[in-house]
Amino acid sequence: MPGTPPSRFVYLGPEGTFTEAALRTLPAAERGVRTPARSVPEALEAVRAGEADAALVPLENSVGGAIPVTLDELATGSPLVITREVVLPVEFVLAARSLTPLAQIRTVAAHPQASAQCRNWLRAHLPDAVVVDVLSNAAAAISAAAGEYDAALCAPIGVSRNKLTVLADKVADHSDAVTRFALLTRPGPVGEPTGDDVTSLAVSIRHDQVGALLAVLTELLVRGINLSRIESRPTGEQLGTYFFFLDCTGHVAEARMGEALQGLRRICAEVRFLGSYPRHRLVNEPVPSVPGMSDTDFTDSAAWLARLRAGDLG
Repeated sequence: MPGTPPSRFVYLGPEGTFTEAALRTLPAAERGVRTPARSVPEALEAVRAGEADAALVPLENSVGGAIPVTLDELATGSPLVITREVVLPVEFVLAARSLTPLAQIRTVAAHPQASAQCRNWLRAHLPDAVVVDVLSNAAAAISAAAGEYDAALCAPIGVSRNKLTVLADKVADHSDAVTRFALLTRPGPVGEPTGDDVTSLAVSIRHDQVGALLAVLTELLVRGINLSRIESRPTGEQLGTYFFFLDCTGHVAEARMGEALQGLRRICAEVRFLGSYPRHRLVNEPVPSVPGMSDTDFTDSAAWLARLRAGDLG
């Protein structure tokens, strides 16, 4: 991240959630001040108002999909940019105040997303238990610690915080589930390309233009830019008008991405730059490469064209 590293962080609270666990993987956040917010809008507004340097909020889940409130906030209000992403494996545990046989569990506190991601496990192992919705994974752990419910589905970070006992771990139906979080700051100089970057955009197309979305995708395709994610959200202005959220392979400082952004600016009603930042990879996998589509290839072709225009055919 360019400039002075952030030291005041706000995150979607309360304490003891996956968001806090994700934030604490960042060395600067572990050393800095961490403040929970009651909602995504509250967290982002703290950054816009200068009360915090950066906010970490969930962006999408591999099982549940995109987080609509985060997308809506990014498309409206004073601009914020993503400077980093954090991808965290989602591992739920079933915990209680003391070691208890599963057959004796009658009530389980859980956030609705947690119970949805553990539905099959709950059906198989706790078929007679009543699952009670609570506001967060942290609230589930707190309520179980207080004895309000027999057990809780919660994040591992909530177990030690509330002195709970793990009755079962890795209870999610999808063992490889992950949540992607975005670290957002006020706009500033963009960091240097790393060679494995993501550029995020929110674009609004002219709804009365035939083939408008195809034109957007073509601007990326012809420059060899891979589109790793596309989501649509209504603008709220009138029926049939949408923001499209795009995650593209590449960095704004690279020639081909710059050309693509210029093309999108020409054909879209609005283009909001949401940041260029390093891709977070959970494993040490190679960066995919397509022959003829690297930034070097585009630079070489531009130099070749310049020589042709100068009369150099050698």
